[in-house]
Amino acid sequence: MIGTKARSIPFSPPDITALEIEEVIKAMESGWITTGPRTKEFERKIADYVGVNKAVCLNSATAAMELTLRILGVGPGDEVITSAYTYTATASVIEHVGAKIVLVDTAPDSFEMDYTKLPDAITERTKVIIPVDLGGKICNYDTIYEIVEGKNELFKANNEIQKLFNRIIVMADAAHAFGAEINGLKCGQVADFTCFSFHAVKNLTTAEGGAVVWGSGLGLDDEWLYNQFMLYSLHGQSKDALAKSQKGAWEYDIVYPAYKCNMTDIMAGIGLIQINRYENLLKRRKEIIEIYDNAFLPLGIQTLKHYGDDFASSGHLYLTRIPGIGEPERNEIIIKMAEAGIACNVHYKPLPMFTAYKNLGFDIKNFPNAFDVYKNELTLPLHTLLSDEDVEYVCTSFKMVMKKVL
Repeated sequence: MIGTKARSIPFSPPDITALEIEEVIKAMESGWITTGPRTKEFERKIADYVGVNKAVCLNSATAAMELTLRILGVGPGDEVITSAYTYTATASVIEHVGAKIVLVDTAPDSFEMDYTKLPDAITERTKVIIPVDLGGKICNYDTIYEIVEGKNELFKANNEIQKLFNRIIVMADAAHAFGAEINGLKCGQVADFTCFSFHAVKNLTTAEGGAVVWGSGLGLDDEWLYNQFMLYSLHGQSKDALAKSQKGAWEYDIVYPAYKCNMTDIMAGIGLIQINRYENLLKRRKEIIEIYDNAFLPLGIQTLKHYGDDFASSGHLYLTRIPGIGEPERNEIIIKMAEAGIACNVHYKPLPMFTAYKNLGFDIKNFPNAFDVYKNELTLPLHTLLSDEDVEYVCTSFKMVMKKVL
């Protein structure tokens, strides 16, 4: 690129240090590499960090969302509402359990679903709403709960756990939002259930992995619920491998023909170190976002606002929107940035644009706001391996590319 020395800047590599590597080696040398003591310790640390009684670690946020729906008894004949502007995992889990996917368009010029359209999407079949904390910013749950309370007369519970809520249940897809806060509450304390991702590109990684937490004031039996997640994630087996390993304790039962989506101790070992480093990782992400904001906001580029007086996101993604352009220009900018050695991305292509969702009857024409957000959205690299010089190079390159393309 003219006037700059080319660099190679990946989009979101994992921030792994010698400490994580040492912990993985310790796990392997311990002889316990599947679900065991490190996974249990990681669950305790997550619960402590979030400020809840229990956390369950699984192999993905997708598994966390699907198992939550299954434990809640959501299935055929039910409806689950989510945003049209999200990754497929948010909606695919609804299909997996046999419920009907109900998509809501985003609000104009917003990454969040249009809350004015949410009431009309609710029917007597609606059991769960899945808001998406996109980019790491917590959604407007106050408004969501107001809408839910206003539709209480429609809710029909199918089982005891649904009767306990006696309303539509709110399950956050917080894959991006571990560590985010709003009104003094941590992500995980706001929705009924909250599902996190620890995938390789996430702020806190376990290579693959995820977790689910739930509110402490819901009247739920925490031990019973935790055990349900254990059963559902380990074939419905009444004892996990750690319990079976005790002398003479081989006997077990299969109480449900369930699934296999547990976290391993190798994965948890990475997470134990990552969570100890996490506050510093969040701090660095905020520093990078501030550099980007100072460079781009004066140019009229629209970005997701990560920080305010009463909220702080996890700073997971730096989402930009370039006014006045469409898909061709946006895609050309991504190509030119790649030529400069900078990997960019798009978050997200709305679900109705994909074959799978077209086959389910969705049409992007019915989600005009989501398409308008998508067509000029571009996500810049944001990760803790970026130096200040790297960030400045991204800023300079982005400005130069836009001048050439626009």
